[in-house]
This record gives sequence, C-alpha cells and structure tokens, in this order.
Amino acid sequence: MRGRFITIEGAEGVGKTSNIEFVRQFLQATGKTVAVTREPGGTELGEKIRSLLLDRENVDMASDTELLLMFAARAQHIYEVIQPALDRGHWVLCDRFTDATFAYQGGGRGVAAERIAVLESWVQRELRPDLTLLLDLPVELGLQRAANRSEPDRFEQERVDFFHRVREAYLQRASDEPDRFVVIDAGRDLKSVQHQIGDVLQEYAAA
Repeated sequence: MRGRFITIEGAEGVGKTSNIEFVRQFLQATGKTVAVTREPGGTELGEKIRSLLLDRENVDMASDTELLLMFAARAQHIYEVIQPALDRGHWVLCDRFTDATFAYQGGGRGVAAERIAVLESWVQRELRPDLTLLLDLPVELGLQRAANRSEPDRFEQERVDFFHRVREAYLQRASDEPDRFVVIDAGRDLKSVQHQIGDVLQEYAAA
C-alpha cells in the first residue's frame, strides 16, 4: 500500500522546523513510519544545490537558473528519497515542495505559473502531495522572527514586497486547491498552532 505525502509550506519565519517535528511525532504515535526530508535538498546532490541557491554571494543568479536548480534538486529528491519511501508504504513529510516554487519563483520572481507547471509535470509526473499544511502569518512578523533566528540567506535578503507576493501566491494556491491545503494560523503561540495541526492530523491519519 502506497504511503502518503505530506508537505509543510510557508514563507520565512512561520515555524516550519518546530512544527515538522510535532507532525513527525504525532504520526509516529499513530503507528506510521515517517520519512522527514526537505527542499531544496534531501539528498547529497540536492544539499549541494541548496547551498548554491542560498549562498548570499550568488546575487546575480538568473530567475531561470534558480528555477531549474530547484527542479534539478527535486528530480533527484523524488528519485532517491520520496518515491521509494512512498512505495514502501511510508509516510513522507517534506519541508516545502513544488508549492514553494510557485510561491517563490512564481509569485516572488514573477516566473509564469504555466512555465513552472511544465517542469512540475515533467519532473514529477503524477506525484503530488496528498496533504499540504500552509503555515501563514503576516509578512513583517515572519521576517522579524527569521531575523532573530539566523543570518539572512539569499532569499531572506529580498525586499518586503517580494515576501508579500510569496504570501499572496501561497494563499491563492490554497484557495485553488482546498481539498489538499489546510491553512494554519501561524501567528498564534506555538501551542495553539500545534493544536490546529493536531486537529487536522487526527482526522487525516484516521482516514
């Protein structure tokens, strides 16, 4: 029996790291075998590509280069990690996936969604997440949280309007695919956020 593919999405500072660990523990407590991974990255090759994408010195990277690197890492990730785990019946929990590409490269950079969709179909074939938890909060609050966490990477150095476009693109995708997306109010305290997530997972894991 094929496993299920859950993705956690959101812009900077929404608390993905803390909440992914909560989701992992929650699913494991229900008896699921869970593989936790991330994008870009998830494989040795993918992590090298991630370093290129996040390196603050790569300020002149073309938007097409960025987009293609994202999908190059994703192709290896699917081949090496995601699809084999699903085929074994494991549940895969991924920190960002292609919705992030539509949000960051599409909304943020202005790459046409139709161009991204071509790569999505080519690289992923029929593979799509079964459930996507979108952690959402106001842009300024997220950036403030991210600034308190670490030095900004290449994306985090973008202007505030970039992140407003990212957020809008995420929310539009959630509106377009309500059967897959659940929007979580990440502006609340951590306990409240995890209570929202737990309610979703309680129903989903039992289905």
